[in-house]
Amino acid sequence: MSPLYPLLLSLAVIQPTPDPTPNVNPPAQDPARPRVTLPPAMPWSGRSEALIAKPGDPWITPAEANGFTATPSYDETHAWIDRLVAASPLLSREVFGRTSEGRALYAVRAHRGAAGKPVVLIQAGIHSGEIDGKDAGLMLLRDIALRDKADLLAQVDIVFVPIYNADGHERASPYNRPNQRGPNNPGERSTPQGINLNRDYAKADAPETQGMLALLRRLDPVLYLDMHVSDGFDHGYDVTYTFAAWGTYTQSPAITAWLNGSFQAGVDPFVRRMGHHPHFYPSAIDERDLSKGLRFASEGPRYSTGYGDYARIPTVLVEMHCLKPYRQRVRGAYAMMEGAIRQTARDLPALRAAIAADRAARPDTLTVKWERRTTPIAQVPFTAMAAQRYRSPASGEEELRYLARTEETRVPVIGQDAVAQVMPPRAWWVPASATAVIARLDLHGIRYERIAAPREMTLDRVRLSEPRLGPVADGRVMLFAGGFHHAPETALWRVGSVRVPYDQPRGLLAAALLEPEAVDSLLAWGFFPEMLQANGAMERYASVPMAEAMLARDPALKAAFEDRLRHDPAFAADGAARLAWFVARSPYADDRYLLYPVGREVEGR
Repeated sequence: MSPLYPLLLSLAVIQPTPDPTPNVNPPAQDPARPRVTLPPAMPWSGRSEALIAKPGDPWITPAEANGFTATPSYDETHAWIDRLVAASPLLSREVFGRTSEGRALYAVRAHRGAAGKPVVLIQAGIHSGEIDGKDAGLMLLRDIALRDKADLLAQVDIVFVPIYNADGHERASPYNRPNQRGPNNPGERSTPQGINLNRDYAKADAPETQGMLALLRRLDPVLYLDMHVSDGFDHGYDVTYTFAAWGTYTQSPAITAWLNGSFQAGVDPFVRRMGHHPHFYPSAIDERDLSKGLRFASEGPRYSTGYGDYARIPTVLVEMHCLKPYRQRVRGAYAMMEGAIRQTARDLPALRAAIAADRAARPDTLTVKWERRTTPIAQVPFTAMAAQRYRSPASGEEELRYLARTEETRVPVIGQDAVAQVMPPRAWWVPASATAVIARLDLHGIRYERIAAPREMTLDRVRLSEPRLGPVADGRVMLFAGGFHHAPETALWRVGSVRVPYDQPRGLLAAALLEPEAVDSLLAWGFFPEMLQANGAMERYASVPMAEAMLARDPALKAAFEDRLRHDPAFAADGAARLAWFVARSPYADDRYLLYPVGREVEGR
């Protein structure tokens, strides 16, 4: 039986109840431009309504004050936080980084009692159009600092990042996030540099990411909550969350077992008591046909959850449901935050033991390729939205028209199978010239030793075949290869080169970044463009007689050349390509062409 199955069966189905104050949030759009019509919102109410400050309250948040129609700007948010910090000895604020446009990235710490307590880190606005966590976090900070929630600080400190993608936050528009029901001024998903911060953890190109990685290293949180709002289809749940595919494909099995067990067992009942409807985050294989199933997949370290899995940081991605009203979503985000903090504090010894166990582990293999299964790993109950099917004159295809009622069904869960693995070496050797790669090791807190004298080493080296450039993704051109060919090679490693041992707490993260076959390796993210450039071009007056001599003295080479001519007409018609073929097989060839610059120390592994 899949370890996922008992968890999925334990997720209760709760029917919505009427909300006396539904929030429609009509955006302030230009009436002359087309407007999006969203599916109808169901009425809803719950105990979390009591969390909202009354009109006239001196500590009402900006979103509460405007009835959750809009979210405050960067300046308005931090002005409100500054006033709250000044009013409470429990709060302090710091700058942990800056954006590409120069905005400060702020973190607010809530602390009471002894120093050195473990930290729960909560971030909002990594996708700044998905800003529910910010407005919920302001309410929670207020209630901790000035009202009845200071008990949350008995066992842990809370560090809250209200706006992670601050530049994108300030590019607010009613035309951002058209699939989302409020607020009427969401920000943009990516940064002005075109980087999706939740695809940047591994490569760490954005200044925002570099600031966050430094904060993670310093705080070493026992829980990291990443607050989002979903895309995708309509369904009956308003608070959904996920972590490392719920344990099926985890790199941190002890941490994921705690999340799958204690965390879920404590958080879900709390969120339900507040009137919300939690569920694992449902990602549909086909959003117009749920019978095809919900997708569970491995997560690489480009994502917050995947990064936490490789770095042994308990990480939970929270996805409020985009089609629920903003007022409801903010209250659900508050309930999720509070429930997560309380359960973490309640079961802190077991969580710390799980973290220690995973950081002490040194797995023998790293899966580098997965394929979707053809059969389900489970069949689970699911509260879907009723819908009518019709043929659209616009798309010409069958579409869904959601109705304002739920229906109970069962859906398959489709997982993955591991189809390729590598064995991490004893250590990796990174040349001194790879300065950007060494800088990433520093950002990730990966330990290494720098050599002070040249050293000749025989290492496993990897050469690519059939390289091809992929699409532009988050500011980089990705690199793929048809094959990775390993062979021992003796070479001189120059002063300043670094040896990265696998035997360290972040050894598996090092493997995910430095093993060339890994899906989020720095090679795949285009950190070594120089290996795609063949040097040593030769003038034709030198290469032509050399090629003729090679043909005359080497029958096997001549046969291979003639075979290539017969089977590749384009090659046969290209004189320069033909001569390059001979140069590549001569002593003048560039031996660094397609050679991965990082060496693998496999002796003793």
